[in-house]
Amino acid sequence: MSTKALITGITGMVGSHLCDFLLENTDWDVYGVCRWRSPLDNVQHLLDRVNKKDRVFFEYADLNDQVSLLHVVQNIKPDYIFHLAAQSYPLTSFTAPIDTLNTNILGTSRLLESVHIVMEADKAYKPVIHVCASSEVFGKIPAEKKPEEGINEECPFHPASPYAISKVGTDLLGRYYAEAFGMTVMTTRMFTHTGPRRGDVFHESTFAKQIAMIEAGMIPPVVKVGNLNSLRTYADVRDAVRAYYMLVTINPVAGEYYNIGGSYTCEVGDTLNTLISMSTMKDQIKVEIDPERLRPIDADLQIPDCRKFKAHTGWEPEIPFEKTMGDLLNYWRERVKNGTEFLTR
Repeated sequence: MSTKALITGITGMVGSHLCDFLLENTDWDVYGVCRWRSPLDNVQHLLDRVNKKDRVFFEYADLNDQVSLLHVVQNIKPDYIFHLAAQSYPLTSFTAPIDTLNTNILGTSRLLESVHIVMEADKAYKPVIHVCASSEVFGKIPAEKKPEEGINEECPFHPASPYAISKVGTDLLGRYYAEAFGMTVMTTRMFTHTGPRRGDVFHESTFAKQIAMIEAGMIPPVVKVGNLNSLRTYADVRDAVRAYYMLVTINPVAGEYYNIGGSYTCEVGDTLNTLISMSTMKDQIKVEIDPERLRPIDADLQIPDCRKFKAHTGWEPEIPFEKTMGDLLNYWRERVKNGTEFLTR
C-alpha cells in the first residue's frame, strides 16, 4: 500500500505548496481536506490530477464538524497528517475573535480527538502528526527581554491578537495529545513565510498586489500600507514546506515543538521598498498610511532562533529573499494579466 498524507488546508498557500512538494519529491498519495465552499484558486493546477484520481484526492470536511473529520481519518487512515487549516489572518481576528478561537482551538481539538478515537479502535494505527502553530504566539516581546540570538522555543508566550491567542491553544493542544495519549504530534511556530499564492491580507502580498494593479493602470500609483516599522524575518513558502516534510520524516519526536524561520530580517518598510524597486513604475509610486491597515497591537520583533530545528533535521533555508519577492510580484502580475477582479485591499 502507498504511503498516505493528509493535509488540512490544502487550498491555502502553504497547503497547496506542500502538496506540490510531496507530489514531486515522494511517491505518497496526498489527501486534502477542504470545505465545499473553499476557493480553489491555489489548486487550479491540481484539479486535472484530482479528477483523474492521480495521487491527489480532495476530502470534504470542516474543522467545525467533528463527524466529518472522524469520517476522513477513519476512511483514509493517513500515515502523515499536516494540520495547516486555520483562520490565519491576525487583523481579521480582531473583528471575528469568536470564529478565530473556535476554528483554530476547537477545530484542532476536533481533529486530534478524531485521530485519537481511530487510534484507540486500531492499536496498530500510529500516524505522525504536524500541528502548525505560529510565531505570533510570542507576540509583542519587549526589546530588552528578547534573547540576542532571536526568539527561541522557551521564550514566554505574549500573544498580541485573538489569532495569536488561538495559536497558543493550538500549540498546547498538540503537546497535550502527545503527552496524554502517546500520539506522535509535533508543533511548529513558523515565522513569516511567503511567496506565490500568498493571501492579499498579508502585508508583503498586498504590497505586491497593489504594485501589479498600479502597473496595469487599475488603480492610482499609491500603495496603501499599515505599520512599516515592524521587524520580520522572512522565509520562502517552498523552504517552509520542505521543513514540514523533514519534520515528520526525520526522527519525529512526540511532543516536541520547534521554531522555524528564514534568515533574512528587515523592517516591513524595507520589504515594501524591495518590491517597489522591482516595479516598472518605481519612480511614480507613492506610499500612504491607511489607518484601517493598522492593528490595535502588533507583534513587532519577529526574529527566530531556529537552532533546535536545524540541529534535529539539518534543514536550512535556501531561497533568497529577492527571489521570493520577485516571484510574489510576478504571481500578482500574472493574476492581473488574466483579468481577475480584485478587492482593492
